[in-house]
Amino acid sequence: MSLFNLAYARQTGGQFVLRIEDTDRARFRADSEAQIFESLQWLGLGWDEGPDVGGPYGPYRQSERLETYQPFVERLLAAGHAYYCWCSPERLQELRKAQEASKQAVTGYDRLCYGKTREERAALPGFSEQPVVRLLIPDDVQLSFTDIIRGEIKAPKPDDQVILKADGFPTYHLAVVVDDALMGITHVVRGEEWISSTPKHLLLYKLLGLEPPQYAHMPLLRNPDKSKISKRKNPAARLLWFREQGYLPEALRNFLQLMGYPPADDEHEVASFDEFVADFDWAKVNTVGPVFDVQKLDWLNGHYIRSLSDDELAARVREHWDYVGVSADPQLMRQAIPIIKERLVTLSDVLPKIQFLLTPDDELQIEPDARAALREDAPQVVAAAITALEQVGEWSTDVLHETLQRALVDGLELKPKFAFAPVRVAITGSRVSPPLFESMAILGRDSCLRRLKAL
Repeated sequence: MSLFNLAYARQTGGQFVLRIEDTDRARFRADSEAQIFESLQWLGLGWDEGPDVGGPYGPYRQSERLETYQPFVERLLAAGHAYYCWCSPERLQELRKAQEASKQAVTGYDRLCYGKTREERAALPGFSEQPVVRLLIPDDVQLSFTDIIRGEIKAPKPDDQVILKADGFPTYHLAVVVDDALMGITHVVRGEEWISSTPKHLLLYKLLGLEPPQYAHMPLLRNPDKSKISKRKNPAARLLWFREQGYLPEALRNFLQLMGYPPADDEHEVASFDEFVADFDWAKVNTVGPVFDVQKLDWLNGHYIRSLSDDELAARVREHWDYVGVSADPQLMRQAIPIIKERLVTLSDVLPKIQFLLTPDDELQIEPDARAALREDAPQVVAAAITALEQVGEWSTDVLHETLQRALVDGLELKPKFAFAPVRVAITGSRVSPPLFESMAILGRDSCLRRLKAL
């Protein structure tokens, strides 16, 4: 949602506002705000107004604006548009169970408290000392509204929603309406799960005499089986997971752009945020929940990795290692970047691909399948390689290639794949590795000879 909010704000010269909506104290987590800041900053979605940068309509944390909401609650109560409710949580839970069991067409709060004084309600079962305030939904409430993306929409009729909780905090429904109006918000971009809440938000605007914003309800991302992505079950629902896995922010941003609305053709799949802003059009947004295709993200990430210079890529890898707590030789990694760059999908791929370079010679483990694949002539091949390499003066890629070509392919009359396989296994411990001669040049004479003799 932030991506599309920001794109539209940039295209129209507006302000992108970051507001921390923390009125649900039961679900409040002290570290959530820091994660929001880190996620958006890493993704490159900076805001113009917010808790950390300020702005003309602060404070930007709803928990710091409680005094702002109370007058609006009092206005609704005084006009008869809202009422106190003393029903206990247990009573409400029993009501929900009874409605589910009877399969009633109309569910929700039954207005037991409406029109009653505290004393009258206290005489009935399920009484709670601390009341909440509920919005009185009229029978003729308008249920249809115009959505920027979807056109005319009709939502189900809501029940009498709580707008002020027993702890004195407003619910989301009241807080966003008041804040959007007072902060001059003109456009709200949010997920389609909020469509059902829009009629009560528009009702609040009307009852309070406030100007409503325009709404754009984005489709929700789906799993490959078309089910909704769950924050609890799918780690990819947490934005910083992508950073931990080694994805580049520009690749993820591009991917999310594609999820919002697909390009006209495959040739335009790779697009910067500036290009996205320039071409932004609500009419292009796909209203069908797009499938979260990780393979597409991997392809994009690989593309962006290969578009970086070697120095830029090495800097990104160092930053990633610092973030995930990897301690490894950055200079050796920089040497290896040119020989592994084309094979990388994420920044996390770097460490396993160069681990053999970072491992002490006497700790290198030969993978069982690599050892098992060696032919019977492997000892002869390795011995010939050692003899030839001990005579090498300049330890460079070209010289190493030429030396082993002459000694093993020409001298032993072997095909290259059989000639170099035992050398690769000795040097890397694996059947598959980055380019052999480049790896040997980075590893150095002494280590290469020790590993060959060890095998």
